[in-house]
Amino acid sequence: MEFPFIPMKPYFTEKELEVYKKKLLDKKKELEQGLNKFAEKDPNLKGDYDTRYPDFGASQSVDEEALEVASYESSLSLEHNLELRLQDLEQALKRIKKGTYGKCQQKDCDGYIRKERLEIYPEAKFCMRCLPEKSKHTEI
Repeated sequence: MEFPFIPMKPYFTEKELEVYKKKLLDKKKELEQGLNKFAEKDPNLKGDYDTRYPDFGASQSVDEEALEVASYESSLSLEHNLELRLQDLEQALKRIKKGTYGKCQQKDCDGYIRKERLEIYPEAKFCMRCLPEKSKHTEI
């Protein structure tokens, strides 16, 4: 499938940028609230969280201990994914400040990300033409 090239030009009105900024901030708040349910902010590393180890009780069976470890491992994976999404949101907010929001982040591309894509995925970094092939099936 071939995606059209969108040339670089003034792409957003101030009102549109405010709408995208609000979407990004709302998503950021939602992710942070989710992370706070099972992890704590690392005071020494900005943007990093530390998953709390679940404590199901002192006198545990082997099965309960295994469940505790499995729960912790699952939380670690979720923490990592949510941290990456938070980083993407922060980068998108910085692009709004810099005036580059919506511009494809691929090094040699002068195109913009389609507004329809940004409506659904406001932290998108690449236009559909530059989106890595493996991601075209998973990202909008």
